[in-house]
Amino acid sequence: MAFTRENFLAFLESASALMNENKQYLIDLDSALGDGDLGLTMTSGFTEAVAFAKGSSETDLGKLAAQTGMAMSKKVPSTMGTLVASGFMGAGKAVKGKSELSDEETASFFTAFTDGVCNRGKAAVGDRTIVDALKPGSDAFAAAVKEGKSLHDAASIACDAAQKGSESTKDLIGKFGRAVYYGDKVLGVVDQGSVVGALIYKAMAQTL
Repeated sequence: MAFTRENFLAFLESASALMNENKQYLIDLDSALGDGDLGLTMTSGFTEAVAFAKGSSETDLGKLAAQTGMAMSKKVPSTMGTLVASGFMGAGKAVKGKSELSDEETASFFTAFTDGVCNRGKAAVGDRTIVDALKPGSDAFAAAVKEGKSLHDAASIACDAAQKGSESTKDLIGKFGRAVYYGDKVLGVVDQGSVVGALIYKAMAQTL
C-alpha cells in the first residue's frame, strides 16, 4: 500500500475530527496546568489544515505537507500550533518530490514529523510534552515497518505506543511551559500536549 495524497487528506480529516471530539477535554486539561487554549488552537489549527490541503492542487506530498504546516502556523501561532506546524514542515521536507510514499518513506514521513517538533521545541522524551507521545509512536511505526508489517498493522502498533507514552507523563515533572510552575502537583495528571500527540497517532491508525 502506498501512502498517497488521499491518505494524507484522510489523515488530516481524522485528526481534525478527533481534536473536535476532544476539544473540551483538552481545554479542561490545559486550563488546569497551562494557558487553557489548547482545545481551541488544535481544533482551529487542524480545521485550517484540512481546508488548506483540500483546496490545494499540489500533488507533491512533501510540498503539500510543508504548505499545510505553514497554513496552520499562520492560523494558530501558539506554542502548540507552532510545534505541530513544524512537524508537518519537517515531514514535508523529508519526502519532497514524492507524489506517493512507500512503506519505508511513510515511516520516514512520521519520523521527520517528530523530529520537526523536537527541533522546534528542544524537548526530548521524559520532559512531559507532546514528544512523550510522538517519539514512541514514530519509533514503533518505523520498527514495525522494518519488520515487514503492513502500514495498517504498523499504525495500530504506533497508536498503542503513543498512547502509552502519553500515559507515562502522569509520572513526570514538567520542564517546559507553565507545568514547570506546578512542580510535583502535575503528578498523576496526563500532559495535555502528549494527548495531542496520541490523537495524531490515533488519526493515523484510523486512516491507514
